[in-house]
Amino acid sequence: MATEDGAKAKARLSPIVWVMFGSLIIDLMGFTVILPLMPKLLDHYSATGGTSIGMLQSTVQALQQKLNIPANFNSVLTGGILGSLFSFLQFLASPLAGCLSDRFGRKPALIVSMIGIASSYALWMVADNFTIFVIARAVGGFSKANVSLATAVMADVTDAATRSKAMALVGIAFAIGFIIGPVTGAAFSVWGMDSSQANWWFWPSMFALTLAVINIGFIIYFFQESLPKAKRAKSLQLSQTWNLVNPVSLFNFQLADGIAKKDLEKLKVLGRVYFLFLFLYSGLEYTLTFLTHLRFNFNAAQQGKMLLFIGLLMALFQGGLVRRVQPGREKLIALVGLGTIIPSFVIVGLASSIPVLYLGLGLYSLGSAIVIPCLTSMTAAYGRADQKGAVIGTLRSLGALARAVGPLVSSFGNQIQ
Repeated sequence: MATEDGAKAKARLSPIVWVMFGSLIIDLMGFTVILPLMPKLLDHYSATGGTSIGMLQSTVQALQQKLNIPANFNSVLTGGILGSLFSFLQFLASPLAGCLSDRFGRKPALIVSMIGIASSYALWMVADNFTIFVIARAVGGFSKANVSLATAVMADVTDAATRSKAMALVGIAFAIGFIIGPVTGAAFSVWGMDSSQANWWFWPSMFALTLAVINIGFIIYFFQESLPKAKRAKSLQLSQTWNLVNPVSLFNFQLADGIAKKDLEKLKVLGRVYFLFLFLYSGLEYTLTFLTHLRFNFNAAQQGKMLLFIGLLMALFQGGLVRRVQPGREKLIALVGLGTIIPSFVIVGLASSIPVLYLGLGLYSLGSAIVIPCLTSMTAAYGRADQKGAVIGTLRSLGALARAVGPLVSSFGNQIQ
């Protein structure tokens, strides 16, 4: 009986995990509030003119004419380019933040990242021209390392028995954030349309900034450092700088120096699978609204319901399935997810009716809900305590790179006749 109680106590998640879970929800609610506002923001900057928006729109129009993309998708493609810029800068920042956290601790790195995120929202508040808005997005992208740092924290305070549960909580936080944030943004959009204020985006940006400031205070007050000084990296070598931005080095996990050769080979395989999955996933994620608009004539409300359906299912699968994955079975569950995502792409792509579309989206939600947490959990098992930040940061950076190139490649592939 005592042994059973001890096993249950060992399998109980650390309070630090729940602190990071709460922090991620706060962060992602602020991060996603802009998503439904982006088309209106781009329309605003286009109407007010300016050299920067003009140059970008000229480039988009040239692509539109070359690839025979409907003209009404110009603003969507412009937003896609901004999204790719955001993900590319996140790709650069994630491993750097991970290495710095291995050397100086998770808490300082988290606070610096969150200050950068708050700064991006403050810039958005005063973005009365497109150039400032782009700078705000760039600052946000380069500062958006808190998710990879949160994952490294999870790896610090979990073992084989609890790691899958902790990684599932990261996915649940994403699902909650991507449900609440866009709905809040949509409410601000409706309110802004009725407002006579020129800078109608002030209040949604203020909402995001307020959440970011609350999150900084939340981490300062509640988060206890998860990487003791005795377990931190002894130095941060300047020779690693190139490895932070070199995709070949990232795919080879060169930042995680000193890992056993056998384990390193497994990490490389996991990194490539993770990249390929997110490359394909982000491509469908980005082009899904194109498909439903063209094939089913979905309006904004119907698109919102579709995204809500996906988010709710992902939260259900991650909370009800991934958190119950037994240690050592992550690989099997990830393979199930990868096997599920393939037919979902086919069904969504060939769907000629809304029920069939939603069947494909259900499989898509299942696959995407279980693959990423399981792959992350498997990756987090490798490396010493002072290498977790570099390992997880590299993995997240590969994911950001996939999200940067996936939508662009998918858009070209879908539109070339």
